[in-house]
Amino acid sequence: MAKLAPGDLAQVLSRLPAQSSENVIVGFDTADDAGVFRLSDTVALVQTLDFFTPVADDPEMYGRIAAINSLNDVYAMGGTPMSALSIVCYPQKGDFDVLGEILKGGQAAMAEAGVVVIGGHSVDDKEMKFGYAVTGTIHPDRVIRNSGAKPGDVLVLTKPIGTGAINTAVKRGVASRETEAAAIRTMTTSVAAAAKVMTRLGANACTDITGFGLIGHAFEMAKGSSVTLNIDSQRVPLLPEVLELISQGMLTRGDRNNRAYVGETVRIAKDVSGSMQSALFDPQTAGGLLISMTRDNAERFVEEVEGSAIIGDVTVGGKYCIEVS
Repeated sequence: MAKLAPGDLAQVLSRLPAQSSENVIVGFDTADDAGVFRLSDTVALVQTLDFFTPVADDPEMYGRIAAINSLNDVYAMGGTPMSALSIVCYPQKGDFDVLGEILKGGQAAMAEAGVVVIGGHSVDDKEMKFGYAVTGTIHPDRVIRNSGAKPGDVLVLTKPIGTGAINTAVKRGVASRETEAAAIRTMTTSVAAAAKVMTRLGANACTDITGFGLIGHAFEMAKGSSVTLNIDSQRVPLLPEVLELISQGMLTRGDRNNRAYVGETVRIAKDVSGSMQSALFDPQTAGGLLISMTRDNAERFVEEVEGSAIIGDVTVGGKYCIEVS
């Protein structure tokens, strides 16, 4: 399921009246992964919500991916998820055994993360959708935002990209079993372990890569931090066959929406292929973390976290939010 176009959503949010609370540590003004609300000098709540249409044929796997996708928002902030509420949109005349498998997969993934599902809400809907609202905790002084990137940092990506294109190819029956399996593996891999290493080593900014694609979420980091992010496209890890599938037209509406969102704030070198450009804008499900951290910490991070890669660096803000080479 495609998200609302980020540009349209940003316009709507900008018209809302300003909210004022000394306990809001992170609101929606910087388009961060989760909201953070201070309860005391030592405890703050981390809250997020995400749900979407099926991204796997196996209903239990779909539920698992939905859970991991939601949990990742809390991990991206440096938080520890504690409880969850499920969101179910399902046809009244549908097969409820299938729904049971979806809920089973989601609850299993939550349990593995030490999270308790304490309730939820359902509606009759012809189009199936599933996900969670997750609540976690964090010390107010240890929140990792998407707006803290500093010149001199380097950028680390913890997972390969390309799930949007692959999921489209699966729906059209043109993805190989190996490629589909690779996408399922990355979508069912939690970023919890990577977040733990990030928190231990120290990071200046972090966001998880989901519906707005690598470039869309990097844009939010750059804009919020008033810096320029320089991304080396040749160093960005890709899932198998992604460029080939994109060249065959396996694109989602998110490709167009995400390009419109960043507009003229991104400059892409002429030698970056069209397929690679689309991969950078490809909307992801349960994607990896994009982390801005010192070079020393980044080098230690990629040694410890399998599959992660340094993909660029951060410089003083210039004409563009993002430069892609």
